[in-house]
Amino acid sequence: MMPLSEHIPNALTVDVEDYFHVSAFSDRVCRSTWDDHECRVEANTDRLLSLFDTHQVRGTFFILGWVAERYPELVKRIATAGHEIASHGYWHQLVYELTPEAFAKDINDSRDAIANACGIEVTAYRAPSFSITEKSLWALDVLAENGFTVDSSIFPISGHDRYGMPDAQKEIHDLTTAHGTICEFPPSAWTKGRMSIPIGGGYFRLFPLSLTLKAIKAVRREGRPAMFYIHPWEIDPQQPRVKRVPVKSKFRHYVNVGKTERRLGRMLDRVPFGRMDHVIESVRTRRVATSPLDAVS
Repeated sequence: MMPLSEHIPNALTVDVEDYFHVSAFSDRVCRSTWDDHECRVEANTDRLLSLFDTHQVRGTFFILGWVAERYPELVKRIATAGHEIASHGYWHQLVYELTPEAFAKDINDSRDAIANACGIEVTAYRAPSFSITEKSLWALDVLAENGFTVDSSIFPISGHDRYGMPDAQKEIHDLTTAHGTICEFPPSAWTKGRMSIPIGGGYFRLFPLSLTLKAIKAVRREGRPAMFYIHPWEIDPQQPRVKRVPVKSKFRHYVNVGKTERRLGRMLDRVPFGRMDHVIESVRTRRVATSPLDAVS
């Protein structure tokens, strides 16, 4: 494929959750005790909003329903600043550990919480820990049945213990379900030989910025915009430490959290980003202009 035009930005996305919501800590932090923990998601998200405003960039915020219900003013600030509002579910449960009925309740509870906070009926979704995999593809049909039209949950990589579908399409594409079409915008990774370099999250903290920038350029050379993702807790080196977690989970969560905010600012200086919905529309317009027969509807 042809490299992307400079006029099509990459997608900047934020999964709005707190440090104690993460899947890696679910064995140590019971959901029934979430309200007992020091919440830092509001202040950390406001720091991201300030950083994005400084760099005059807008993105897509996948908001946990639990957060929206407790911090409605935060959701309003995100929307007022011009960012796209989307759902990250309500309880941050792995999709493949739910029944279809429980999943439907979770996404509807999240949508209700977000709508109550800011008046927006969300239609885009991202599963906690990208947990729509081969064993939970049924979730796409549930999303369509409940009015969602865009998903960003299927990560086309291998080697992760919680997520990944290595044979999934990497491009923005439409998926047909029994209840309608879902536009899938996969998270991005640059594959070079046997190595994959995902763009965002813990990988952004682990790898030097130069490698992430190289990965973004490589993805764009392949003809598709990159999808970057981050969590508010990733810019918070003062967050309380969760005790007695496995070494691997501890490393993944805390590695370089003290460097992330500055690194993110440097990336925003160098790379064009925008809201996910705007990127999708730009890609669709480009497809219509270059090859009408291949355009997605």
